[in-house]
Order: sequence, then structure tokens, then C-alpha cells
Amino acid sequence: MNDRQDPYDRYDSGAAQEQQLIGYDAYGRPVYGQVPAQPVQYEQAYEQQYGYDRQGYGGQAYYQQPQQQPASPDYGQQEYTQAPAYGYDTQQPQQWIPQQAAPEPPAPAPAAAPQPPRPAQVPEPRRAEEDGQEAPDYRTEQFAFIDQPDEDSEDVIDWLKFTESRTERREEARRRGRNRVVALIVVLALFVVVGVGYLWYAGKLPFLDGPGQKKDSAAAAGPQKRDMIVVHLHNTKKGGTSTALLVDNVTTKKGATVLLPNTLGVPKDDGTAVGLGKAVEDGGVGVRDSLDSVLGTHIGGTWRLDTPFLENLVELVGGIEIDTDTAVPADDAAKTPAVAQGQKQHLSGAMAVAYATHRAQGEPEAKQLDRLGKVLYGVLRKIPGDPKSATVTVESMGQILDPSLNAQALGALLARLGEHAKEGTDGYRTDVLAVKPDGTLTDDANKNVVKDVLGGSFTAAQAGTAPRVGLKDATGDDKTQVAAKAALLNGGYTFVDGGKADKTQPATQITYQDDAQRAKAVEVAKTLGLPETVVKKGENAVNADVVVILGKDYKPS
Repeated sequence: MNDRQDPYDRYDSGAAQEQQLIGYDAYGRPVYGQVPAQPVQYEQAYEQQYGYDRQGYGGQAYYQQPQQQPASPDYGQQEYTQAPAYGYDTQQPQQWIPQQAAPEPPAPAPAAAPQPPRPAQVPEPRRAEEDGQEAPDYRTEQFAFIDQPDEDSEDVIDWLKFTESRTERREEARRRGRNRVVALIVVLALFVVVGVGYLWYAGKLPFLDGPGQKKDSAAAAGPQKRDMIVVHLHNTKKGGTSTALLVDNVTTKKGATVLLPNTLGVPKDDGTAVGLGKAVEDGGVGVRDSLDSVLGTHIGGTWRLDTPFLENLVELVGGIEIDTDTAVPADDAAKTPAVAQGQKQHLSGAMAVAYATHRAQGEPEAKQLDRLGKVLYGVLRKIPGDPKSATVTVESMGQILDPSLNAQALGALLARLGEHAKEGTDGYRTDVLAVKPDGTLTDDANKNVVKDVLGGSFTAAQAGTAPRVGLKDATGDDKTQVAAKAALLNGGYTFVDGGKADKTQPATQITYQDDAQRAKAVEVAKTLGLPETVVKKGENAVNADVVVILGKDYKPS
């Protein structure tokens, strides 16, 4: 040999002679043999043609199987078979090692236990530096590893993801459904609680009074402040008058319209009684004071409302909508349009005047007063709630008002009444005052309307003024009543005609309600020539400070 190094001596001789597993026989038994050393030329040829990783996996060389096996002069015909990889993933790149034709193995000893197979080892190739050559510069990105994905595994993963996502969506839908149900229950519970609380506060629950109702009851039981005016409607086309009281209860924050029949007796200056209608047609002088005397009220002003101005007022508010109880035919002579019967009828100014003044032949006056009350109620519902706007509406009517009631005061009162009327029957009421044929108040009217609505009572008498004395005849003798009336007027008392009692009674009785009026009641008894024993505290049958009920025992002096 020459000085060149033998390329076949690059492997360790001991490693070349090591017994290793080279295959299996026909019966599946392992066959062991020697692994020859790899010539350098063969390795270099493979390196130049296919390339290899000197490190490989686990420090072993990685080869790709050549398409043609070269012949070795020293070892004869060689063949390369794939060595089984123990502990390696079959899907990873596999190693190829040279191998001789397997010799016939000797029969194994019967007592010797079979040795476990050992992985094949490939001799580590010599490095280029050992041959005096420059090592190639390999970088990691120059190598690519074959990765074969498992399609079945991907399908399973996709199915698991789909099943999981579908389950999550179902759970999310159930959770949202539960949240919606809970939210709905909470809203319904709050609605019920708020509704019941409001009904309780308003006192609309049966058998349970709320604080609002108790407050109103307490206010109604105590002294109340009322603002009221008297309205005289004059029919300039057909003649006649109608009278109403507009009442604003400042304490209870409610409003009312009280319609007064023309047959109501009011006292004149000389003490004699006259019908309300007659007193208004005669000029209305002193009518307000006369009504205060009869009803025990304090009327703040007088509003004379002629039918043309009522028509203007209805037009200014844009018409009214009311329920009409009868049809009103058109009157060509009076130039009044027809009014239909029915609910929620829209009336213009002329139609409202025709309906308010309509009284069919043979109808009681209360029917016509009720129609006037509906028209006034409809107008109040259309009046602006702002006092300034209401005042502009009043001024736009073009009417000259009574000095006792200017446009500002009237507009402010109508605005407050309009707010009460917008609340419906809870905030506004309309009553027709009932009177007897003789012009006196009925007991029901005196109790339910005069006292409850108008607040008329003996407290209306001012300190230092003559007391109001009501006289009711229970003797059945007109002459006796006239004599008692004359005695009271001559004594300086304000006379209130109580009319005749439903039945006679044997003894005369004088009553008072306030202890402060007892001394005046005793003076009235002396004026009539009656003993002090006839005076007692009780409910007055007539709306007056002191009430005298003449019995058959009364003898005029």
C-alpha cells in the first residue's frame, strides 16, 4: 500500500466485527451476523448524489435508499435491506444500512434463552476534518423532514371539534333562554309591585286605605279653601238665563260645577225671597251676596257670559267633544245648526250654544242645566293649563268682564279647573242643585252639595255680622210663618228661608252646630218669645248659623 490512508480503515475494526441482528429466517427466528464497514467512496458517492445528515436522529446517519447498488470489490455482491427500527415512529424517515447475504445460522442451544433484539448500529462516518478537507457549512433551514398527516386522525379531531362546538352552542342557547325567563319574571314582578303600590297609595285597593286617600280624607275633614265664581249665561237669541258655580277646591285639588235652578229662592234687600232667574234678569245686582246668604258660601266674582261669547270661546279652543243625550234640530229663525245624538260628538261654537240652551217642551229645567254642565266641562278640558295662555284665550273672546273678576283672575281659575277636568271624574264633578217647589233646598241638596261641594256652612258668617237664621215651618199655618219671619227681620238677623217641613211637629225647636253660636241661638229664642229650653245643639236642617223649626206651640206676639 502507498502512503494514502486506506478508506476502509476509517471504521473501528472492533465495531465491524460486532454481532448484530441482520434479519430473520424462514421460521421467523432472528439471524445475527457481522456488519461490514462502509467504504468511503460509497459514502461520498451517496453524499454527492443524495446528500445526508451526519447527525440524523439519535446521532445516526440518515440515508435515502439508492436506486442501484454498486458492487464492492472486497465484499462481493452487496444488498441493502431496511433495518427494523425499534422505539422509532414508523411514520418518521427510516435508516438504511448495508448488509451481507445472511449465512446459514447455527442451531441455537436449547438451554440458552433468546437474546432480545438490539437496534442496528451504523458506524459513524469519519469527519471531513480528519481527511484534511474543509467541512461543508450546513444550516438548519437547508433540511426538510417528511411529515405525513394522518387523515383519519384529522377527521376524528374535526368531528370532536364539531361535536364540542355544537354542545357549547346548545348550552349557550339554554343559558340565554334561562336568563330571558329570569329577566321576564323580574320585570313582571316589578310591574306587579309598582302597580299594587300605586293602587294602595291611591286607596283603590278594597278594604285597604292608602296614605294618599288618608291624606285626602284628612284634608276633606278639616277646613278647606275654595275659590269659586258664579256664571250667568244669557241667551241673547231666545231669552232666558242659566246660572252655575265654578268651584276650585284648593285643599283637595278637585274641581266642580254646581248648576243652580232659576227657581232657587234668594232674598232681596227687604228680606223677601225671589227666584234666582228673576233676580238675574233684573240686572243681577246683589245676586252674588244673596247666594252667599242662602248657600253659606263666599263667591269671589261674577262672570256674565252671553251666548255669542260662549260661541267664541268654544271656537278659540278648537271645538269640544261631549256625549249628547238628545238630538237638537236646526232652527232657521235663530240660525242654530242641528246637533246629533251620540257619544263623543264634536261640537263647534254654534252647535255648543244650541245644545247648552236646548230645553224641549215639557222637560224639567234640570235637563237643560245638565246639558249646560256638559258644555262647560268640555270647554274646561280644552282650556290651556298655563295661566298665561288661558288668560290670552279669555282676552281673545273680546268680552268686557265684571270689575269683580278681571281677565287674569278668570284665566288662572279656568286653567286650574281645566287641569282638574282633564283627570276625568276623579278630579271633577258636576251637580245640579235640587230645590223644592217653594224654592228652598232639599235636605239631600243641603247636605251633599252645599256642604260637601260648596263648603257652605255657618262658618261663612263674619265676626261682628248678624247671624244667618234659617226658618222652617212645621206648623202648617202660613200666617204663623210670616209672623216669625217678620220678627226675625225686625231683629236684624239675616233671614234664610227653609221652606216647609214634610210633616208638622208639636214643639218649636232652635238648633245650632257650633258652640260659639249658642249665645246667638238664645237671643233668637228671646226674639221669638220662646224659652231658652228650646235651644239645643244639633245638626241644622237649613244651611244657616241658627235654624228655627216652628211647631204648633208657637204663638206670634
